[in-house]
Amino acid sequence: MYSIVRWRPVLKFLQFTKRIIIPGFDGLPLYTVASFFFKGIFKGSLTSRASSIAFSFFMAVFPMIIVFFTIIPFIPIDNFQEILLNLIENFTPDTAEAVIRSTVIDIVQRPRGGLLSLTFILALVFATNGFDSIIDGFNKTYHTIETRTWIKQKLTSTLLFLITSFIIVVSITLITTGTVVLKFLVEQHILTSWITFYLLIIVKWIILIAMFFFTISFVYYLGPAKASKFRFISAGSSLATILSVAASVGFNFYVQNFSKYNALYGSIGTLLIILVWIYFNAIIILIGFELNASIQQASLKKKMRLGV
Repeated sequence: MYSIVRWRPVLKFLQFTKRIIIPGFDGLPLYTVASFFFKGIFKGSLTSRASSIAFSFFMAVFPMIIVFFTIIPFIPIDNFQEILLNLIENFTPDTAEAVIRSTVIDIVQRPRGGLLSLTFILALVFATNGFDSIIDGFNKTYHTIETRTWIKQKLTSTLLFLITSFIIVVSITLITTGTVVLKFLVEQHILTSWITFYLLIIVKWIILIAMFFFTISFVYYLGPAKASKFRFISAGSSLATILSVAASVGFNFYVQNFSKYNALYGSIGTLLIILVWIYFNAIIILIGFELNASIQQASLKKKMRLGV
């Protein structure tokens, strides 16, 4: 059988990829990185690793919500609750956002004084388990990645949870500050109200994308063991950010317009939607990691070949 690889257009395309060098690929041709990347994707049990990550984070969702909104009164930001809910609304399907909103309203309207310490500990345990599963998913890559001790991994998972929480608070602070500044410019007749409306949308999306990017970058930077540490700003984090934002918006659109989860499964359909959304994002995180691991392995192989 005539191999498709020997087909002239395919040969020309492969030769072309051997000359293309994409920024962030450490000077390696696209063909070299892609050969390592697809081996990692197809031989690295990607879906199984993503399933483990999705389940762990699904278990962490509601304890994290309880903790976050229980400590809202201690965060000196006006309308913090509503801004955070609006951020969640941008990336989660309507049915999932409705469940989260109802949970938040219940927490805010019915304060539980002695609950914070207990739920914080539980949320921290579940959240670190979620980040643990990401790190375990990284360690099970097709490419060789050094692991760390259990205690170091737990400390790293806790640090990632705290960093993620901090990034969310900073993002909301920036959105609030941007809103105040734009309103001031309107009051001073420097900007018109319709320009402010579109500027608010642009500012919000820039901050949201930056929030995704820095969160993913920290996971890639701190997740692997020290000997396998990637650059903070990497090709993998850029790819994962683009795919994650696109997948979240696309999945939201699909659920709103085409999905029949609630008709098939009733109220439990909302939980399935949340789980599927987390699962898709887990796959994307692993894809970005595989790209970073592929660049690293291809670079090491090149150095070994050159005797560097």
